[in-house]
Amino acid sequence: MRIAVVGSGYVGLVAGACFAELGHDVILVDNDERKLAALQQGSVPIHERFLPELLERHRGSRLVFSSDLRKAAEQSAAIFIAVGTPPTEQGEADLSYVESVAREIAGAIRSYKVVVEKSTVPVYTNTWVRKVLLLNGAPGDRFDVASNPEFLREGTAVTDFLYPDRIVLGADTERCAHLLRELYQPLTDGSYYRRKNAIPEPDNATTPPPVIVTSAKSAELIKHASNAFLAMKISFINAVATVCENVGADVRQVCEGIGSDSRIGRRFLRPGLGYGGSCFPKDLLAFRAVARDAGYDFHLLDEVMRINEDQRQRFLRKVRNALWTLKGKRLAVLGVAFKGGTDDIRESPAVCVVEALLRDGSQVAVYDPAAMERAREVLGDKVTYAANPYEAVAGADAVLVLTDWEEFAGLDLDRIRALLRYPIVIDGRNLYDPEIMAGRGFFYYCVGRPEAAPRTEPSTRPVRSETPE
Repeated sequence: MRIAVVGSGYVGLVAGACFAELGHDVILVDNDERKLAALQQGSVPIHERFLPELLERHRGSRLVFSSDLRKAAEQSAAIFIAVGTPPTEQGEADLSYVESVAREIAGAIRSYKVVVEKSTVPVYTNTWVRKVLLLNGAPGDRFDVASNPEFLREGTAVTDFLYPDRIVLGADTERCAHLLRELYQPLTDGSYYRRKNAIPEPDNATTPPPVIVTSAKSAELIKHASNAFLAMKISFINAVATVCENVGADVRQVCEGIGSDSRIGRRFLRPGLGYGGSCFPKDLLAFRAVARDAGYDFHLLDEVMRINEDQRQRFLRKVRNALWTLKGKRLAVLGVAFKGGTDDIRESPAVCVVEALLRDGSQVAVYDPAAMERAREVLGDKVTYAANPYEAVAGADAVLVLTDWEEFAGLDLDRIRALLRYPIVIDGRNLYDPEIMAGRGFFYYCVGRPEAAPRTEPSTRPVRSETPE
């Protein structure tokens, strides 16, 4: 099938590359000529595992790039809208880009097409997209508007697309639902997974994935409700971690106990600095606005956001308690991306912490395996950029672990100890075992677990305690 994907941002680029991988002919549309030229020349604008391989595999054949939206729409049976929906000052989703795309698509509808919302949008957006299409001359019997929400995690977006937990198709007519099923047939009939060059299957994948067909409105709500629930789970365990610290319990043991319950599960029960990134913060604001417009005050979401902000402030208090004063202190920061596996620093708790440290007069050296270039765009020359973790740590008064990169969990701690001015590690991601850190001679501060102080005899146990998600 020939399809158009409008928007070459995170969702659009991954979706376009993955649809091409499934065997469809994809036109990826964007109005940014410089971005398109870079993509055509082989540039990969985001750090995402397997995406460079897919772009190299399909660029110029099944995946082409264009700035001509109308022509792409005319040539396509399905048109996916994957443009940005940033929050307004009131927290509502800004749908002006979606509306602009819908207006332009209207003039290209001469045969039956499905216009698909791929961006995260509030309920009723499908209704408004249909109205915009009709008002701009699209024949009402020649198109349907559908919702096909994405559930992509940065760092694992390609495998999330190709090995999804579920495929949600929000369609209000059987004709529309049939076309959407055809799009995903290589996944649902299992044929993609039998290919020799298929992207490797991740652990615990369910193949073929289940398909959930709903109304368009239900699909829109599923996306917002899913992200809100996951954010709530993160804030919940962070609140539990605070209680653990106050009473001297170990949040790891609490997580094991509650995560073993099949009704709860272990995923997202990882205390730390809180959630960030491009989805959870804006989606919670948008979902709260949707609920308010529907006549319901969703106070639970207010508390989820409050706990998330408080978690960052609690960590800063932990840093101050460990170092007394911060003015003039040299601090090594490991990680500025909002999570491991990505270069995305949007709404990153790590960046917020760094900015607070700078306001307190600290000198900060940062290192991140993927996000250094993006960090420069935000932090400029206010920090020092290290070439590796050990360069960042050299001569520092303390090291702060702010992103759960797997690389950081496997650092040479004896070398770290030798490079530090003072043996202080403040771990916002719980990458290490307190007993092991004490045995290696560190003063160790973490989240939801007791602090640890150096022991006389160094430990010979393995350094790493668990692998980050």
